[in-house]
Amino acid sequence: MTALILNLSPAIELTDEQFFQLCQNNRDLRLERTAEGELIIMPPTGWGSGNRNSKLTARLEFWADADGTGLAFDSSTGFKLPNGANRSPDASWVSRERLEALNPDPTRFLPMAPDFAVELRSASDSLKTVQQKMHEYIDNGVRLGWLIDPQNQRVEIYRLGQDVEVLECPTSLSGEDVLPGFVLDLAQILN
Repeated sequence: MTALILNLSPAIELTDEQFFQLCQNNRDLRLERTAEGELIIMPPTGWGSGNRNSKLTARLEFWADADGTGLAFDSSTGFKLPNGANRSPDASWVSRERLEALNPDPTRFLPMAPDFAVELRSASDSLKTVQQKMHEYIDNGVRLGWLIDPQNQRVEIYRLGQDVEVLECPTSLSGEDVLPGFVLDLAQILN
């Protein structure tokens, strides 16, 4: 099952508040909104993808707690990107410095792009669609992004101001200078 995309414009132009309320009133749905105002309804993943994502998020959270310089987020966290899109990466991280400077309402979507974002491609995801989402993250200020693709046994690394790097069958990934000291073992995530 693939994501359902509803083009509401010009009949309906959801405000940020209306989109937020729509998400709150439909908590069982995973909703995103494109910069063009399209509403994306994403299906639940299979248990294999869910387990991989749980491992990914747990490892990022464990590192973030030990490091203390920022906060990790799971796939239910909404980000309002500078281009107007509302996105929810599978895992993400934002520096405390940026959070404290903005002091956002913790009950609302974060009005910023994360510093780091990960998309874990599930069997129902179109590779092209997930790649477009990764480019959107980078275009909106994400400094480091990973597209983990178990189907093709590869990872695409997205960096601000650089070409995409593709790794075939990597065993681990480095958080580089965005997440210093974070190394993700891919043994149970890519396989």
